[in-house]
Amino acid sequence: MEWNDVRIFLAVVRNGSFGEAARTLGVSHPTVGRRIKALEDEAEQALFRRTRDGLVLTDAGDGVLALAESMENSALAMERRLAGNHERLEGMLRISSAEWFAGHVLAPVLAELTHRHPAVVPEVIASYRLLDLSRREADVAFRLVPFSEPDIVQRRLMSIPYGLYGSADTASALQADPASVGLILMNTAQSHFPDVAWLLDRFPSSRRVFTSTSRALQAQMCLQGMGIAVLPRPLGDALSGLQRIDMPDHPPSRDIWVGYHHDLRHMDRLRAMLDIADTMLSNAATATP
Repeated sequence: MEWNDVRIFLAVVRNGSFGEAARTLGVSHPTVGRRIKALEDEAEQALFRRTRDGLVLTDAGDGVLALAESMENSALAMERRLAGNHERLEGMLRISSAEWFAGHVLAPVLAELTHRHPAVVPEVIASYRLLDLSRREADVAFRLVPFSEPDIVQRRLMSIPYGLYGSADTASALQADPASVGLILMNTAQSHFPDVAWLLDRFPSSRRVFTSTSRALQAQMCLQGMGIAVLPRPLGDALSGLQRIDMPDHPPSRDIWVGYHHDLRHMDRLRAMLDIADTMLSNAATATP
């Protein structure tokens, strides 16, 4: 059985349609349809049936799903192992991190990496979505929380201080009447972040005026005078027009964790990037003057 056909079968299972599977895999809709038909012809029975909610597995399809996933895991393990044994410092290095961290903390590390090793091409996936390292959605990830997935090599890289920010006019208004100033927060999915609790606790009479998962967008809303926000210091301090507002206590800092799959521990371009990150970031001052 062709692995590419099994890969398409799994994409249809996970997306519920030929069209979405094609988009996910970067192939055409007819290609997906042809390969599924070839699988069904080989099996001499249907693997999917159409419903109002999309394609669902038949009993025959459900019976081979676990075997297809096992085949996928073996293929991914082979891919990771071969990538991990790559001896030359060249090729793509896929990096997952939040956008603000990539732009204001990681950028000098990546610039130094490409300066030392021009054949290495960093590809940054800037998103709050936690990518699956076992599926090679990324080679390495920088996160605010420790990794819980199996077979991940991880460690705490650094601590990032946070601060309270607003425009100069907003800072003046805050001093005169805190209740008159709006709060710019993370959205509902990130409402458990410690900076959200800190801001709501310090300004209980202020109203929420804007929420977003993007720290960069929160900073822009601060510049527009919409209100105050807790931002990572590397981001807030870098933006002209934003003022860090003194408080009796500082917002809670956040640890940055770096992790990669165990099979990639020998990948030279990954090791090179981590060595540079250790030198440039691990010793960075984390105190908040």
